[in-house]
Amino acid sequence: MPHYYFFHKPYEVLSQFSVAGEKKTLAHFFPRIAKNIYPVGRLDYDSEGLLLLTDDKALTHQLLDPSFAHPRTYWVQVEGEITDEAIKQLCDGVTISVDGKKYDTKKAVAKILTPPPFVADRNPPVRFRKNIPTSWISLTLKEGKNRQVRKMTAFTGYPTLRLIRYAIGKVTLDGIAPGDHIEADERVKSLLLGK
Repeated sequence: MPHYYFFHKPYEVLSQFSVAGEKKTLAHFFPRIAKNIYPVGRLDYDSEGLLLLTDDKALTHQLLDPSFAHPRTYWVQVEGEITDEAIKQLCDGVTISVDGKKYDTKKAVAKILTPPPFVADRNPPVRFRKNIPTSWISLTLKEGKNRQVRKMTAFTGYPTLRLIRYAIGKVTLDGIAPGDHIEADERVKSLLLGK
């Protein structure tokens, strides 16, 4: 029977089990996990949110192969009061750099989150600048280039301050505190693939 774990990765944790100097890894949170269970994709060290760990190789392939174009939703805190024009740019796709080459992102679903989402405090907190407001947006992508969300918001002139993956398909972070995880069964596959 395959295993499925949904982990709320905190800030400054590597999406791997192997030791990397003093940095926290998944091994700090899963000290006794079964062999052959790995994270599907990754969240950068400075990103937070939903991470799937599984030994289901077929599902892993479907989630990582770009041809399946499954949706992932991010909550993004950006610097400044983001405009409707910037949101439209994110929806239409922008040009970012991938491996030193220009890349046109696919169409996305972006919207301003008003009021801002209720999220756990981050440790350390996002820098606070009294004279510069921030905005929260929801951004749903069906692709996953390296640091894509950060590059996209920077292109529109609104740098990312905090990045939280809120959902993979129809599975969300709701009810999972940072550093905690829940276990699911095979029925979750259709939700992950957004079906």
